[in-house]
Amino acid sequence: MTIEVTPSVVIPDGDLSLSFVRGSGPGGQNVNKVASAVQLRFDLAGTVVISDAVKSRLRALAGRRLNDDGAILIIARNHRTQEANRREAGERLADLIRAALVPPKPRVKTKPTRASKERRLETKARAQRTKGLRGKVRWD
Repeated sequence: MTIEVTPSVVIPDGDLSLSFVRGSGPGGQNVNKVASAVQLRFDLAGTVVISDAVKSRLRALAGRRLNDDGAILIIARNHRTQEANRREAGERLADLIRAALVPPKPRVKTKPTRASKERRLETKARAQRTKGLRGKVRWD
């Protein structure tokens, strides 16, 4: 089961392992007899298909789906059939990798405009005057 993330990035079978377990999703009485839920394990640490920068972004995006072995574990159990759950797990992994492939935009430092500085100073002066009026009244 190779997963095509983009035309240039294809995850080979060697980096993936599938196992089937009994799911808690839809299926009626059948859910107790048939292992229709899919556990898709992607060996992130051992893959050579994606670069190190993408791997680090993928680690951050995976969150709790990343285990101690450096593998991403995706569990799909929303459908009644193994095949539908297998497709869903593959698509979820592909979406995760697609999101990691996009590098974050670098932050551009900006300076406050002259008008915004003046507005800030004007509000500070207004607050200062207001607080000054709250003092005791003196008769000079």
